[in-house]
Amino acid sequence: MQYHQAIRIGQERSRKSQMTLFSHAGFAMLTLTVKKSQGVFVPVGEQELVAAIEKPEGWLVVIVDEEGYAKSQSKILKEDEAKEILKKATSAGIPQYDGQIRLV
Repeated sequence: MQYHQAIRIGQERSRKSQMTLFSHAGFAMLTLTVKKSQGVFVPVGEQELVAAIEKPEGWLVVIVDEEGYAKSQSKILKEDEAKEILKKATSAGIPQYDGQIRLV
């Protein structure tokens, strides 16, 4: 797959995840659209999993693919806000991701 094709497909998948997260959090940003696999750039995966993670500046809720690559993220939140969004998303049927999150 050529790099520009990977970006186009990855953007479509990340935008879908951005809209999914937006419906639960009221705000969502695109994060990653491509990832490197075996030395080649490929689009982020199609699967949508949700996680809440703590960063030095606060909490984020992210939608990741099956390998933990973040496709969309919330704004910085307080812990209770992040956990409430996570609860809403999992109640809506989005599986929770418990592995390592890759934001970059």
